[in-house]
Amino acid sequence: MNRDDYSQNIYCTSLTERIRYNTREVRIGSLALGGTNPIRIQSMTTTPTMDTIKTVEQTIRMVDAGCEYVRITAPSIAEAENLAEIKKELHRRGYNVPLIADIHFTPNAAEVAARIVEKVRINPGNYIDKKRFTTIEYTEAEYNEELDKIRQRFSPLVKICKEYGTAMRIGTNHGSLSDRIMSRYGDNPAGMVESALEFVRICEELDYHNIVLSMKASNPQVMVQAYRLLVHRMRAEGMNYPLHLGVTEAGDGEDGRIKSAMGIGALLEDGLGDTIRVSLTEEPEAEIPVARAILNRYSLSKQEEPLPPVTRLSFNPFIYSRRNSGELLGTGGTKIPRVVADFSREELITPEQLNQIGYTYDAHSDKWTMSDQAADFIYCGSHVPSFPLPSALRGITDYEAWVSSGESIHFTPFLTIQQFQALQIKPALFCFVQLNADTLNGEDLTTLQQNPSVIVCLSTSRTNAMQALRRGMIELINTNVNNPVILSRSYPNTELDTLMLHASTDFGSLLMDGLGDGIWITESAVSAQDINRVEFGLLQAARTRISKTEYIACPSCGRTLFDLVETTNKIREKTGHLKGVKIAVMGCIVNGPGEMADADYGYVGSGPDKITLYRGKEVVKKGVQADNAVDELIKLIAEDGNWIEPRS
Repeated sequence: MNRDDYSQNIYCTSLTERIRYNTREVRIGSLALGGTNPIRIQSMTTTPTMDTIKTVEQTIRMVDAGCEYVRITAPSIAEAENLAEIKKELHRRGYNVPLIADIHFTPNAAEVAARIVEKVRINPGNYIDKKRFTTIEYTEAEYNEELDKIRQRFSPLVKICKEYGTAMRIGTNHGSLSDRIMSRYGDNPAGMVESALEFVRICEELDYHNIVLSMKASNPQVMVQAYRLLVHRMRAEGMNYPLHLGVTEAGDGEDGRIKSAMGIGALLEDGLGDTIRVSLTEEPEAEIPVARAILNRYSLSKQEEPLPPVTRLSFNPFIYSRRNSGELLGTGGTKIPRVVADFSREELITPEQLNQIGYTYDAHSDKWTMSDQAADFIYCGSHVPSFPLPSALRGITDYEAWVSSGESIHFTPFLTIQQFQALQIKPALFCFVQLNADTLNGEDLTTLQQNPSVIVCLSTSRTNAMQALRRGMIELINTNVNNPVILSRSYPNTELDTLMLHASTDFGSLLMDGLGDGIWITESAVSAQDINRVEFGLLQAARTRISKTEYIACPSCGRTLFDLVETTNKIREKTGHLKGVKIAVMGCIVNGPGEMADADYGYVGSGPDKITLYRGKEVVKKGVQADNAVDELIKLIAEDGNWIEPRS
């Protein structure tokens, strides 16, 4: 038996049912969250806070789109005071939406705002502690002395919030942890959790409990681990504060939506989360439909027969570790997760069709070229193409077609587990076997144990697909079944936007836990090209297979010093071919070196038309004119040997 048992790390009510974690109710103005209240949607303005009319009009657009809480930056006392004018004008126009003041470095601004708005958000990593990205060795006495300083400076805000009935979000961000926390815990989920809980304990000492917590990161894997660990730690300390969910600096377009759905959806699947924000580098009202689409999946869930519970957790949900498996056909083991393209509905497959999955054929030279997002397998159903496939692309076909083709060595047979068990003579080499996670039984597990040359295609038809697939993976681990596993899911009659969000949750949640050696989307009306792009996009978001440039872009706010959408698009146009390079585009110093977390390069607004360039968290060039900053960024990348010329 596998001896690893992490059952003490179970962090939610159920790993097999969508049962919402019971949190305390927190009132934010007239609109409560947590407890039995609906999961709320919020966003943040991008206009200058001192421009009252622009901020009010943008807030109204957000509210009309379905935003229930609106956050507004208050970097100084002047902006904090102007929140009163914004609130007054909103009320004059008939809008009573609760407002949240966003505070980072200025306790005095927070204390002003707490008397005006319904909620303040503070970031414990830079609210009081100094941050110079240095490692400091603390004795226990020195560490406790720093905590006393935090208590003295933070307590006035807590008392004001208590007096005025103002709620507070204690929002930790990965990458903006204080030097003190990082010196003791590291720049990781454990440090994020402790950073928040230090402030929560001070609140509780002062009998203040109107608190919401968040653990944001641009890396969905880090974000999910941090929230899980937070709930685990809260349960140990007798706390049950509501959670605000979000993947910070998710970016824009499909990438931003995939990242957000992956991180937020993974937690909602486990019943965690009381309010969400989808952080896109777009207009804030564009965030609301995406958030609503993510939530709709849970409000419309059908009732199904419960899955048997997980009694023994065989992976650590707080630390990434990939499941051990053998390697077959370049799948499993230490190989990156594979992508299967489904062409089973095509009556005739031609070389030109493979353009959709990353392969281009040149008839003149009789050669194939492949992109960085070229699928690894193509499932042809009951057909075998009449032309040789590219050497990098392996064919899969139904068992009967494989036999009819003379058991072609260029194709691998595909069978259901029942078909495979019924065969008197098993295929001599490898085969793909479909296993239904909903009906997985002891006979199936024994069959796999006795046939290590089988690649498992684990599928489910349940609404809570992620939980069914996760339970199936746990059963495989617990019974020492080491076959590689392709995660498979069908999305019939599903449009691209919905498929993208659902697949990100179904597959991404498992990949972030190291479960699964590939993905296969089947039975979809969406084009093979779109599916292929989504599959590679979610593998990238899960940080399990990098096939393109990674962009970490903040969603803009009143602090932003340049047009973030325009600039991000300009940088993407020039650098989109740099596979594996991570570039952060940050509107201001607040979202600068800390919020960039694990980026390789940073492009940060430091003043009007001024940009500071970073290598990691190190400042390389200050005061670069915005007109030249993208070219200077490219020079920096080239200096490090990471620049390649784009293909013509």
